[in-house]
Amino acid sequence: MRINYFAAVRMTLGLLPAMVRHGAGHVINISSISVLTNEPHFAAYNASKVALEAFSRCAAAEYAARGVRFTVVNMPLVRTPMVAPTKLYEQFELMRPEQAAEGVCAAIIDRPERLATPLGTFAQLAELFAPSIGRAVRSESFRMFPDSEAAGGAASSGERISREAAVLAALTRSIHW
Repeated sequence: MRINYFAAVRMTLGLLPAMVRHGAGHVINISSISVLTNEPHFAAYNASKVALEAFSRCAAAEYAARGVRFTVVNMPLVRTPMVAPTKLYEQFELMRPEQAAEGVCAAIIDRPERLATPLGTFAQLAELFAPSIGRAVRSESFRMFPDSEAAGGAASSGERISREAAVLAALTRSIHW
């Protein structure tokens, strides 16, 4: 919460008065695809990002008439040093940092309220219209992908995932399994 929510909110609240004085501004908050897909293993992380998104949506309404826009970027998993301790991710195709930067640039230029991958948007719609199917998929994925050593789990750094898990990971590229 300190990093993913409180820090972003404090920075935004610190910058908003200047944006209001100038009659324009744009706040881009980096969230996660996991907010849209609700993956298991990440409940506390997701909660911090959901809080940031709720703040952004409320503040967007409060500051719209004063010229300040808000964008939430639901970033998929990016191959950075942050994911390196989770050895399981070595087997997954993840977004490259350059692709993530391109997404943020698109948010700066286009100023959408939300920028998400097609998979994230599909997951959000599936959760809205068929929540029990989404829960079943997430439950099965929880079984298929063990907690990593980095998370205190039993998965060894050399452990390979099952063929079914590899297929799921390929179909759901850049989700935080």
